[in-house]
Amino acid sequence: MAGIFGTDGVRARINTGPMRAEAVVRLALAAGRWFADQSGEQHTSTAPTVVIGKDTRLSGYMIESALVAGFTSIGINCRLLGPVPTAAVSYLTHSMRAEFGVMISASHNPHHDNGIKLFGPDGMKLDDAIEEGISSLMQGSIALSDPSQLGRARRMVNSAQRYMEFAKSTFDTAQSLTGLRVVIDCAHGAAYNTAPNTLHELGAEIVSMGVAPDGLNINEDCGATAPDAMAQTVREASAQIGIGLDGDADRLILSDETGGIFNGDYILAALALDMQANGLLHGPVVGTVMSNLGLELLLAEKGIAFERAAVGDRYVLERMKTTGSNLGGEPSGHILLPHLTRSGDGLIAALQILGVMCRTGKTASELLNQFVPVPQKLVNLPDIDKSVLKEASIIQTVAAVEAELGNNGRVILRPSGTEPLIRVMVEALDEPALDKAMEKLVTAIESYR
Repeated sequence: MAGIFGTDGVRARINTGPMRAEAVVRLALAAGRWFADQSGEQHTSTAPTVVIGKDTRLSGYMIESALVAGFTSIGINCRLLGPVPTAAVSYLTHSMRAEFGVMISASHNPHHDNGIKLFGPDGMKLDDAIEEGISSLMQGSIALSDPSQLGRARRMVNSAQRYMEFAKSTFDTAQSLTGLRVVIDCAHGAAYNTAPNTLHELGAEIVSMGVAPDGLNINEDCGATAPDAMAQTVREASAQIGIGLDGDADRLILSDETGGIFNGDYILAALALDMQANGLLHGPVVGTVMSNLGLELLLAEKGIAFERAAVGDRYVLERMKTTGSNLGGEPSGHILLPHLTRSGDGLIAALQILGVMCRTGKTASELLNQFVPVPQKLVNLPDIDKSVLKEASIIQTVAAVEAELGNNGRVILRPSGTEPLIRVMVEALDEPALDKAMEKLVTAIESYR
């Protein structure tokens, strides 16, 4: 992908690279100009509008101010949503008929990182062509507004409430969460208010975790990326289910009543089988190259087609559009339900699982334990330049490992699109073969340190 955009928008350590204030202003100028030119509006009274949300990072204030400076200087009106989930920005961009939306978040990353995600007027993440166009605009001169046509900025006081009402509307009104004890870990992130309140208003008894953000504790040993504490609390509180969200609440990891932890593959399996049983599943289920082979084998056994897309929820959604699918996702917990919401939404995905539990009477363990995963290991190798993946010796090592595994395993090597990492994934029916393959690959890559 050209320019500064990665797998999921722009992301970096704060005050470095694209996350310096002046770079953010420049990005706002380019993105604002691109959407303003698309809208064709020229006057403040009919100026294009952008909605801007953020998670709970301390640096969000700085990034928000820089974006507002850039957007208003070229005549874009800004509506500031405050701390809300990424899915709220997607929803409100579309429902408010804004020209585009922005979410300030580095998702599951630590507090010292931040990022910018852009949404089009349909509430969908931008495709590569638009991001390339914005990147090109950043390289040249960008026309500013006449002083009389500057944009205006104001805060919306009801953005969280509007999103909560939308989230509740996706839950079957014939069901109630009354009598259900739910542990929810919001990772001290964007959903610290909306997720517990939504579940409470639907009748659940809530045990909340990760709901005291201080600007620096987002994703710190909590939430979807560190679900052990959530699972332990489920056991201690005798809860029926645990819900783990990440910093911007677009990921979902679940715990059953025994404290077992289930990633996005298990959630996809549970939803796919229920949707199939009720005649609601359309097209193939779409996963990624990282999805466990066990999920694919289960779906094949049940007569459900399965396709793999590149890693990144935007690429999963693109494949879903092509195939007419209404269910897709990633092991990381991005669950896509385009018939309900326009982006990955951890809360709405959790509500669908809770709805199945209410309707069928199944426990979380019965619902989520649908397949036995094929042994899989993922190793993240930090601080290694991604160019090593093009080295002849690495390519040869990968080919040799794949030949050894044959049809009994898979190898995936890829640079992270959101962090300075090389990800090495090996999947094999035989665990000793898996360990041997992983050792060869890691040793070969680390030799380039």
